[in-house]
Formats: sequence, structure tokens, C-alpha cells
Amino acid sequence: MKSKKISILAIMLALMLTITACGGKGTDSTGKDGKKANKTTGEQIVKVNNNSEPVSLDPALGEGTHQSWILQHTFEGLMGYDEKGEIVPAAAEDFPKISEDGLVYTFKLKEGSKWSNGDPLTAKDFEYSWKRALDPKLAAYYAYQFYYIKGGKAYNEGKGSVEDVGVKAIDDLTLEVTLEHPTTYFTELTGFYPFYPVNEKVASGNADWANGKDINTYVSNGPFKMTKWAHNDIVSVRKNENYRDADKVKIDGIDFDIMEDKNTEWQNYDSGLYDLIVSPTPDVISSLKSEGSKELIIGEDVGLYYYNFNNKIKPFNNVKVREALSMAIDRKSIVDNVAQGEQIPAEGFVPLGLKDDKGKEYRDGMDNLIVEDVKEAKKLLEEGLKEEGMTVADFNKAKFSILYNTNEGHKKIAEAIQGMWKENLGIDIALNNKEFQVKLNDEKEGNFNVSRAGWMADFDDPLTFLELWETSSSFNDAKYSNKEYDSLIASIKTSGDKAKRVEDMRVAEKILGKDLPVMPIYFYTQPRVQKTNLKGVYKTPLNYPTMTYAEFTE
Repeated sequence: MKSKKISILAIMLALMLTITACGGKGTDSTGKDGKKANKTTGEQIVKVNNNSEPVSLDPALGEGTHQSWILQHTFEGLMGYDEKGEIVPAAAEDFPKISEDGLVYTFKLKEGSKWSNGDPLTAKDFEYSWKRALDPKLAAYYAYQFYYIKGGKAYNEGKGSVEDVGVKAIDDLTLEVTLEHPTTYFTELTGFYPFYPVNEKVASGNADWANGKDINTYVSNGPFKMTKWAHNDIVSVRKNENYRDADKVKIDGIDFDIMEDKNTEWQNYDSGLYDLIVSPTPDVISSLKSEGSKELIIGEDVGLYYYNFNNKIKPFNNVKVREALSMAIDRKSIVDNVAQGEQIPAEGFVPLGLKDDKGKEYRDGMDNLIVEDVKEAKKLLEEGLKEEGMTVADFNKAKFSILYNTNEGHKKIAEAIQGMWKENLGIDIALNNKEFQVKLNDEKEGNFNVSRAGWMADFDDPLTFLELWETSSSFNDAKYSNKEYDSLIASIKTSGDKAKRVEDMRVAEKILGKDLPVMPIYFYTQPRVQKTNLKGVYKTPLNYPTMTYAEFTE
């Protein structure tokens, strides 16, 4: 933190700088490498940090918040979320008409909507985009979210044709969707970024359209359009004058820096380069709290911070070992003394903020599934290791490690857990820090022992967490497999009985509580630091801060 003792010379210098560069409204801004990174004379540009390089800015190929934060500002789906976190029509003019059997959804698009290049936005664009996401050749991580659509799974698995997929443009403004089974949350799903449309004329036959190689090919339908992507440096988006709600967009654009170093991120914010940063380091949060800073905002989030165990390798394949490791940590201590963001010690696998069939908090109907007991943990560890032909000494010789991505907060939590396991169980485990995308790749390949993970809700239903640990899930990095669990999830996905779905979800979560394929640590909140002259930013529980209607005040 900066010293509060500021010299007269420093004040004069600060005033001079204010005249030439006021927050996000000024002339030139200095980039993270000390050079002039962005000339924005006369423009209102919000400057933030995105933390990690996007793999792709194609809605169908996104796989995390480092992509979705940009996508939510460059595209929009049929539905979206307002500042209250409520699902509302976006590209659609109203909520869909749903047939009595719950299988056919009819969406009407807003008249006059356009792509950023001026092309009309049509129902055909949505038909093309959703079928494209199911194309097995595209290999989209979220293809399974389109399995609710009739024929979607068969087509994606190579067992059916694209013609049999139940998405059809009836006319330019009418999209008809036929589902395999009633899906009570399908309307909400259409606000999730894989369901955003892409421009067929641009994307068809051009695999690089969304990778920044040719900025002119990046055509979108949201409030902003991408104008620059310097890989591992910055993504710049500017106001899309063809956006349906352009008159209400007051800023000229957003610059998303790409930088993993959270300490430098804070320095950039503190010096006035950034207008907003998400999830600053625990030390910064603690300091700002003690100062009573008005710039610190603790936003709601629907997310789970957890550790994966690689269920395919010894001794983490043994449930007693996993249970011992989970029992031996103090979650409240981690939240209070390490994480600092007012997170909530995890009581299960589905976080707070999701509703049951009666519209009440889902967690209110669940017991605490997390047990902490050091004495019992020691006993279980010994028993579990013995079953795998190991001792604590053998465990320590194996040089197992915790894999985590570059981030000071993740490092401190890993160090805390490392220390708790050493003190309470006598085991040694190393720390293995890797760049975010490398970490993700290692998890997909099973190249880890224990790994740090986090999951934010994709849609407003507890299933968005529970389906992660289906055997076939593309996000099941723990390599967990339980036939009873899979059967329950399949039933939940196809049931139109809301009460029965919730009952089954709670049974499924209890199975996870017994098997502990992963170790829940805490339920997220999302602290952010935001300049007081930046107004109109809002955070819904399911998304990163939305800057669409932001503006700077004097």
C-alpha cells in the first residue's frame, strides 16, 4: 500500500498528471512494460486486467472466465442477466413461448438487430452457431450443454446427422428449438456464452476468425467489438455502433490487459493505470478493509474453490486417503487468515446462491457434508495408505505435489494446506506452480496429483456443479467415476419434475460427500477494487463485472 505521508512535491506532480491523464478518461496511459500502451485521447476507456491469455475468443471454444469476461462484452445471447442478476431477454424480444409438453421453445429476435459489420442478425445465425458447437470436428468443451436439444448428443457423438438436430430458423426472426426432454432451466442456458451466435459468413471455413490473426474477421453482436489482440499483452474492445442498445453505452471501450502477476496488477491500479481489478491479493484486501476503503467492493458469486484429487493414481484413488486429506485442513482459518475475501468455508459441493424447486436457497435443505477432525484424519490416512501398500514414509518419498496456476492468492492457500497436512498428518507435499493454460492442459491429461481448481456457475441451477463429476464430463479433471452417481445425474437432466430433480440432486451431492473425489475449500465471493469515479458497473452472481453501461464521473 502507498504511504499516506505525501510530500508537497508529490501532490503537485499528482495534480499535473491528473490534468493530462485522469483515470480512464485521459490522454495517454502507460502500459505494464513502461511504454505507451494505448492512446485514448478524448475517449472514455475502462482499463482492467484479464489475468490470463484467452485460448480463443470464439464463444463455442471458451472454457473459463479468462475468455468469458471478454465474450460477455462482445457478444450476447437470446437471454442475458440484468443488474439484479435476473434472466431477461437480450437478443430475443421476449421470453420464449414453451409448448405444453415443455419440449418446444420458440424465440423471437428483436427486429433491426445487426452484427458489428452491419449484417442483419437472424435466427439462422443461432441455428448455425448451435449446430456448429455440436459439430464433433470443432471439439467444443461445452458441446454437452447442447445435448438437451433433440438429436444434439447423437450428432456430437457421430451417431446422427446435423439435419436431425432440433434447431430451426422458421424465418429471419423466429427460432424454434425442440428438446429431447423437458429442461426446466433451458431458457437460462441460452444466456450462457457457448449459446452466443457467431456470424456464419465470417466463421464458416475460417478456423482463425476468432484468434486475433485478422482483427477484421472478428464480428460480434454485443455492445463492443474487438479492435486489437496482442497475444499475452492486451485485448482491446471498442463500442459497437451497430449494437441494439448502443445509445445507452456511454464508454468508448475497454482495454483488457493480460497479465498473471497480481502484485504488478495492484501497482497498476494503485498508480491509476487500471480502473478496476478483480480478486486482488489477500494482502491488498486486508489492507483496504482495515482502511475502510470505498474502492473495495465484495460482490456476490456462485462458485466453489476446491482441490482435485487424481482418482486414477495411488494413493489418491483411495477414499480413506482423500477423506483424511480433507479432514485435516481448517477451512475457516484459510478463509479468515489467507483468502481474506469474505469467502465462506465450504459445506458441500454446490455453493450458496442457487435455488431449489420452491425458489428457496438450495443449501438450506442440505446438511454440512464437510467434516474436519485431525484425530480421525490420522487414522484414516494410515488405513488408506496400508490398503494401497504404502506408509507415510512411502508417501513422502513419492514427492507428490499440489498443482496451481500463477497467482499470489492460490500460492498462499497452497502453502497453508501444505503446512496443515505436514503438521496434522506428517506428510510432505511439494508445490507445483504453472501458467494457467499449462495447468489446465495438465489436468485434462491427468498429469497431476492434487490440483487447485475453481468453478463458477454457468447457469442458475445446482446441476451446473453436480454435472462436473459425471464420468463422461469434459471438466471431470479428478477422473472420478461412480455408476450410481452417473445414473442420478442422467435422471436429473431428463426430469421435468422440479421437486424430484432437487431431491435427486441432494442425493447426488451426498454421494460426493462420501466419495470426496475433490476437496471443497470455500464458497466464493468476488472482491474487486474499483475507482470511485467509475459508475454503472454491476456484478451478477453468475458473471464477472459487467461494464457495458459504465461511465466516468468527474
